[in-house]
Amino acid sequence: MAEPMEFGILGPIRAVRGADELRVGGPRERAVLASLVFDANRVVSVDRLIEAVWHGDPPASARGQIAICVSRLRRALGDTGAGRIIATASPGYVVRVDDDGADWSRFNSLISRARACVARDDLSGAVASLREALGLWRGVPFEDLPGLRAEAVWLQSARLDAVETCAELELRLGLHYRVGKELAAIVAEHPLRERARAQLMLAQYRSGRRAEALRTYQDARRTLIEQVGLEPGPELRELHDKILRDAPVLLPQPRVEAVPVAVPSQLPRQALPFAGREAELAELDAALGGGPDVPGTVVLSGPGEVGKTALALRWAHQRIDRFPDGQLYADLVDDFGRPVSPMVLLDRFLRALGVPGGSIPDDPGEKVALYRSSVARRRILVVLDDAVDFAQVRPLLPGGPHSRVIVTSRGPMAELVARQGAYQALLTPLRPEESWQLLSMLLGPHWVAEERHEATRLVGLSDGYPLPLRRAAAEVRSEPHLPATRLRVPA
Repeated sequence: MAEPMEFGILGPIRAVRGADELRVGGPRERAVLASLVFDANRVVSVDRLIEAVWHGDPPASARGQIAICVSRLRRALGDTGAGRIIATASPGYVVRVDDDGADWSRFNSLISRARACVARDDLSGAVASLREALGLWRGVPFEDLPGLRAEAVWLQSARLDAVETCAELELRLGLHYRVGKELAAIVAEHPLRERARAQLMLAQYRSGRRAEALRTYQDARRTLIEQVGLEPGPELRELHDKILRDAPVLLPQPRVEAVPVAVPSQLPRQALPFAGREAELAELDAALGGGPDVPGTVVLSGPGEVGKTALALRWAHQRIDRFPDGQLYADLVDDFGRPVSPMVLLDRFLRALGVPGGSIPDDPGEKVALYRSSVARRRILVVLDDAVDFAQVRPLLPGGPHSRVIVTSRGPMAELVARQGAYQALLTPLRPEESWQLLSMLLGPHWVAEERHEATRLVGLSDGYPLPLRRAAAEVRSEPHLPATRLRVPA
């Protein structure tokens, strides 16, 4: 199998297969190849290739000569048979390469990666990607190809933008000692780039070279007045003023690097085996679906031990893929049966969402606002188990359109339904056939068949309440001869 081809245009044109650099022909062939690689995986018209080769003065035979150039390139690259690297595609040709098959494509991928790192506040990762991208440059692109002057300007502009962006991030990280030499070279080559001037001045000032930073400003001012007849822009002037005043804001600011936080996955293990409740699960699907008109919040109410928590967790685990940004869970009553303060639960939620403890405000209103801001654009599920009243639940409700909430409560939570438009679902005991199904799953169909009389007693005593039935089955498994009269039923 032939080794993949790699192309380079961030410097002299080159084509490499494995360890061998291939000769691609004369200026015409290089112009055609450079133009195709610049727009890799996109069709380049014959007219554009003619412009790249002859720069506005083509011969009458130009179209035929382009075809000859492409043929020579294919021969030089060993590009024969099916699946050609240089393919014919109306109204011209296209070079097909992987993302890493051309340095310009690789450069753009790294720049996109850097932007993504900045978006998640990973400045060190962004700098690493930018440095890798800048390391791909080997010289001046298209220096001997006048027909590609516009593309050459585009490439150089992309490089300068990357240098300045990298310098800005390194200055934010306090790495001013890294950027001075590179920025000085940029300013010498491109004296009108004010952003690079400002960065160089800041790097010089932070390195203890205050006079040199002021001299850099005076050089910039003189150059701008002489070449374009303008004073420096507001950014440069403001920086110059701050350096004169030794403004404290110019010093590197302490920064805490963002620590990647795992997506919160707080759902407890669901109760298994699980029987029945098909209609109730479908009801939750309808109330918590993805449409714009669904309530988005469900109050699952019913007497104690009827299976509210088990049903909520069953639905949550079955639909967990709908909530890629996390699942939050809170038991709103402690081990002693006392209501838990919603502010305590908000602290737990915010820490789970990646907010450092020191950044969580003490003020209840600010805490609620921070919580809702943290989940506003997330697809997140919040399960609030055993809620006492509306006042306890209200601060824990996210405000974003993509979040979903299940509240379980022994009471109807009418205030939540009235104020928030929550959907109310009343959970009743299991139907007899569902109780028999659950008991068979717990103790096995053979035990149920052989101990029919005892099984009937267990199902009857549970009265459709799944938790007492589970307790009874557990006692049977641990003490097979235990009388069923010890079964506990809800009050």
